[in-house]
Amino acid sequence: MSDATLRMLDKAYDEVLKLPRAVKGAIYDFQHKFRENPESPGLQLKQLKGNSRLYSARVNLDYRALMLHAGNQDYVIVAIKPRQEVYDNLDRYAYQINPVSGGIEFVDLVTAEAAVPEEPAGPAPLFVQYSDQTLLDLGVAEPLLALVAKITNEDELHGLMSYAPQLTSEVLLELSAGKTPEEVMEQITAPVAAAEDVDADDYQAALDRPATVTTEDGALQAILEEGDFGRWKVFLHPTQRKIVERNYSGPARVSGGPGTGKTIVALHRVSKLVEQLGPGTGKDVLLTTFNTNLAADLRQRLLDLSGPEVLDRVDIFNIDKLAVKVATEGNGGAGRRWINDAKAVEEWEHLLAEQDERQWDPHFLHDEWTQVILGQGLATRAEYFKARRAGRGQRIGRETRAAIWRLVERYVKRLDEQNMWTLRQVAERAALLETERAENIAHANSTAPQGGSELRHRYQHIVVDEAQDLSPTHWRMLRAMVAEGPNDMFIAGDTHQRIYGQYASLGQLGINIRGRSARLTLSYRTTHEILGMAAALLGEEEWDDLDDGNDDLTGYRSVLRGPQPTFQAYPTWEAELDGIAEQIAAWPHESVAIAVPERWMAEAVAKRLNKAEIDSSVIGPDGPGENPAPVHIGTMYRFKGLEYKRMILAGVADGALPGSRVVELKQTDPARYRAEIKRARSLLFVAATRARDSILISWHGKKSRFLP
Repeated sequence: MSDATLRMLDKAYDEVLKLPRAVKGAIYDFQHKFRENPESPGLQLKQLKGNSRLYSARVNLDYRALMLHAGNQDYVIVAIKPRQEVYDNLDRYAYQINPVSGGIEFVDLVTAEAAVPEEPAGPAPLFVQYSDQTLLDLGVAEPLLALVAKITNEDELHGLMSYAPQLTSEVLLELSAGKTPEEVMEQITAPVAAAEDVDADDYQAALDRPATVTTEDGALQAILEEGDFGRWKVFLHPTQRKIVERNYSGPARVSGGPGTGKTIVALHRVSKLVEQLGPGTGKDVLLTTFNTNLAADLRQRLLDLSGPEVLDRVDIFNIDKLAVKVATEGNGGAGRRWINDAKAVEEWEHLLAEQDERQWDPHFLHDEWTQVILGQGLATRAEYFKARRAGRGQRIGRETRAAIWRLVERYVKRLDEQNMWTLRQVAERAALLETERAENIAHANSTAPQGGSELRHRYQHIVVDEAQDLSPTHWRMLRAMVAEGPNDMFIAGDTHQRIYGQYASLGQLGINIRGRSARLTLSYRTTHEILGMAAALLGEEEWDDLDDGNDDLTGYRSVLRGPQPTFQAYPTWEAELDGIAEQIAAWPHESVAIAVPERWMAEAVAKRLNKAEIDSSVIGPDGPGENPAPVHIGTMYRFKGLEYKRMILAGVADGALPGSRVVELKQTDPARYRAEIKRARSLLFVAATRARDSILISWHGKKSRFLP
């Protein structure tokens, strides 16, 4: 038996995807045979270019694997080539250890040169103002410098990026977009730079660096069978891997725009935390998120990623279900009915009507009660008078606070009389119970005899996905569920995607993430064209970072290319429905969705597609369901966490986005108007970034003020 190891470079994966299915299966078989005995005559292992590290081996009759010998019995597949191409012009193959990142890089120069054709005369080269040394310092692969110097337009640049190492592609893309070398160094190069001096000849050391993104043969089958998620089981960008594997002295946060891999990082983080637990059977790690359907998706993804052994050590709940579980332990709240936020606002409307209170907006009162009073656990009017109202916008004085407190007391009494609790009250009770439990644990441990066993919190580690949607009350509950200490909380979120109006300052809630924050900026889902359009939808608004600071999308980018987004106006809703049906009929019915601002629109679209004999299904609260139709329809809220190759955003008109109720607030409550406008922008941004390849945005009447 051999001790040979064989890995595949991330860039080679792109070539594998383009191969016939039979060849993909042959690659999987080849890796197994090679690991068993690389000297097997059937593999025809040959060294290329004299004493170089480059070898070829037989995959099947028509294809060969090109491999770098890293030393000992370690090999890395860098390309899969047709047999007749492998031995022609061996100087075409260039490989190196990148002196900046320390990662292994491979380039087929002949293929790359074809993407940058020679032109007798034309515009000035795109990168003429940058010296070779500047480009090398930023991480551009040295074998490509001559080609980079020839690039004169965006098409040539993106053609080269298809074959260039990833760091080279990202650096060139940002320079072409107008970033200075200093900005590119800070945002792109520094996060993946090697922590130590790089030995250009030590390929064994390079294999172990995060910048060399590889997988071993045991994981290849998952990649081939499961597509994108199979890839993220094993391939992590160096920045992602550093975040996953780092030990933190306390709570840590990762932010990033849509498609940057925050959820993937969170799942890998859960797996790593479980691995570090040691033997046991308890549910010591909590993985939580806001949406019910996202929680179910996380469970399946974690199972696929790490197997049942890891899943057995993890509790996975959507945050409200977790709060209900805690609040009802020991028969607490027995007999109570739970109502969601929409129903809770209706109860505010009924109370105000009964009290003939015309000056108050029920949505404002609901948010003030849930985010400030419940969120901070304020038990008295005096506490409310002194409370901070971060993120609430409108300043209110003592007299106004007194009036609000009286209304809150009447509202709570009204709920009690109907034997109802809102989900925010449930979360408040859960936070109170967990805080008391944590205090009791601390007291018991401080008074226990020396050497005795200590009581423990509910969890050893907590991982939160879509953190921007949790309320302050949720955070108070989570903070009490885990002892403060190393790796206690890992938080993934993006406030640009806050669509439920929750605002929280983690520092004010006892969750100190200062100095332990990281950003992901490379989108793996959405094309460069869609990304630019979607980012513009956010306007000039400012966005918080969950900790009283500001966040932005600086450096947010994609190396994927696709068609420009399409915008289409219609005179009437009926005409728009006809246009939607025509477009869906023209597209392949695979990974297609239509998102609309309002629920009634989803039903109308489904009815129109049914008339056109197009099989579709409306997404419910739990997602697409087990056997959905190939075309999905839903409100923009329903598409949170999903992705599709092609999307239509329909009904994007003024009065729908933003809604007419929001527009009316501009005169009556300017602060709330600004908050609702931000939320509407976030909703449109989330919906637009579900699209992977192409997107069409349509409206009837007057288009939304958010659109270009």
